[in-house]
Amino acid sequence: MIEASLAGRRAFILENTRLQAPPHTPELQLHLADEITPIWTLTEEALAEIGLPPPFWAFAWAGGQALARYVLDHPEVVAGKRVIDFASGSGLVAIAAMKAGAASVLAADIDVFCEAAIGLNAAANGVEVAFTEVDLLDAPPPPADVLLAGDICYERPMAEAVMAWLGLGRAAGATVLVGDPGRTYFPKEGLVKLAEYQVPTTRELEDMAVKRTSVWTLP
Repeated sequence: MIEASLAGRRAFILENTRLQAPPHTPELQLHLADEITPIWTLTEEALAEIGLPPPFWAFAWAGGQALARYVLDHPEVVAGKRVIDFASGSGLVAIAAMKAGAASVLAADIDVFCEAAIGLNAAANGVEVAFTEVDLLDAPPPPADVLLAGDICYERPMAEAVMAWLGLGRAAGATVLVGDPGRTYFPKEGLVKLAEYQVPTTRELEDMAVKRTSVWTLP
């Protein structure tokens, strides 16, 4: 079993990942799993036995890579602003926002392993990112200038809840950016496409080695 403390989770991540650059954001470094790291082949049952929820934080998903690329290429979107990165996972998008000059970034994820992963990844990139494990969907978005969300449309109920939450943030004046690689439940209606990328990924995670992935905004 994994030690329950933050230090224990950090130690587990360091032992089971390696520091590497996501293919679409080569200027950043993350502790990620791949075919040569120990957790790459663990089944869901094996993960449960050691007390590990599905390690979404161990991968650079296509939607997050596209959103991080957009933020890095368009720093004016976040520069000097308060940013929230919803369902942050590895912290890739949050870190990109800090590298692009955000005044502050709050990374939100209900998986406490993300706190350890984001802390390690932020340190590897020379930035500081705040973290909360509070489920932000239980209330309107906290005060922020920019709301970022990558790969949040895997399931219909989650997609609908997150898009409604982001809509509340937009109504309150926040800029909303969403990265999505064509997930089934992503609602294109009511959004404006800002950019499209061909994001390298892996057939272990996706149905193709390169995913056409877009960044959208709520007008």
